[in-house]
Amino acid sequence: MTAETSELGQRDLATVWHPCTQMKDHESLPVLLVKKAKGVWLEDFEGNRYLDAISSWWVNIFGHCNEKISQAVRRQLEQLDHVLLAGCSHEPVIQLSEQLVEITPAPLTRCFYADNGSSAIEVAIKMSFHYWRNRGQMCKTRFVNLSNSYHGETMGALSMGDVALFKEVYQPLLLDTITVPSPDSFHSEPGETPQDCARRMFSHMEAVLQKHHEEVCAVIVEPLVQCAGGMRMYAPEYLSLLREACDRYGVHLIADEIAVGFGRTGTMFACEQAGIAPDFMCLSKALTGGYLPMSAVLTTEGVYEAFYDEYENLNAFMHSHSYTGSALGCAAALATLEIFEEDNVIDANRKLSQELAKQCARFNDHPNVVDVRQCGMIVAIELAKDKATREPFPWQQRRGLQVYRYGLQHGVLLRPLANVVYFMPPYVITTEEIRMLVDVAERGIEFAVRGEGQGR
Repeated sequence: MTAETSELGQRDLATVWHPCTQMKDHESLPVLLVKKAKGVWLEDFEGNRYLDAISSWWVNIFGHCNEKISQAVRRQLEQLDHVLLAGCSHEPVIQLSEQLVEITPAPLTRCFYADNGSSAIEVAIKMSFHYWRNRGQMCKTRFVNLSNSYHGETMGALSMGDVALFKEVYQPLLLDTITVPSPDSFHSEPGETPQDCARRMFSHMEAVLQKHHEEVCAVIVEPLVQCAGGMRMYAPEYLSLLREACDRYGVHLIADEIAVGFGRTGTMFACEQAGIAPDFMCLSKALTGGYLPMSAVLTTEGVYEAFYDEYENLNAFMHSHSYTGSALGCAAALATLEIFEEDNVIDANRKLSQELAKQCARFNDHPNVVDVRQCGMIVAIELAKDKATREPFPWQQRRGLQVYRYGLQHGVLLRPLANVVYFMPPYVITTEEIRMLVDVAERGIEFAVRGEGQGR
């Protein structure tokens, strides 16, 4: 380690509190200090390179320092940096809204902007609740979610999730949600297809909506993949059944496409695979290609009209964020959408997905791998102590951390979710880089399951 790296590391630990991190870990595990990045590669201050296998928390879909997006942001910076969106507007936000309406499922026609994914969830749940209030249905105050779901860290968004690690300590502060068992295919019965599992598990949702629909504002789901819940996946049939039931019982459907939107699951938006449109679609992360924090909530004309009224009736949606509709963020998003259109990204991703599947087939027979699952450009490899019984490794052993350590030592940035090693690489990754990534992960898994240095 050079003197420069050592000094930067000391300065970091003296002032920076890192997210989703037990800071004491950094007594033995140095912070990765990144000096620059290009494409799928990060580079530290000593010239070491690391393949960004998780798109820096699922945002940099077209790689770091993408020239098209960089140029778009630079051009916008010379003309308009920021203006409030209350009473003002600008061309980039108008263009982006038009394009989002065009590419998302009908009848989504209105765009409301926020700063990040959690904020988008806050917008959607407040808007749903407020809609029913404006329509005179004051008894609708609750939300239905899925077990093992995750929707963000702000209080409303955290209430919508069900991952104990993030939620449990804050439970006294949170909204009272109704949690329905997930249709997660990992828990399929012997001989049951993912489609059969989805249909069987939907009976729980049906029962809850039948009993509680008069008090429920909306059901919120992550379409197809529960990402922070361990990349657990389920069949599109569940979404089709859910859309029909929400219509039948008079309940909104909120689709959290923050992580799975923009081509990640094999279609532009995951909802497309079920042929449905939600009442609210929450977008963020890849929206700006990983350049700037921004989110959008798309909703229907019917929802919009419930707030369109004379001011004195006090039915307006009085929600705002300082950087709502950031001109720079819009410029990055427009460039991102242009890449999708010009480079035929969805078709190109199918070939990359096939290569990921081919390379990851090696894990199916591994004695400590109980599941290898894939949805488009997401692959998850679930580790366990016993393959036959699916007994997990004790969480205290932190086997995933050992995979992470090994990856860094061999040029790959992985960030496993407990015992789940996953890949969500940028779409500009090559087949050679996929092979390198999977090779390192395979050796990292071997390192981890042998228990070398576990828990440290």
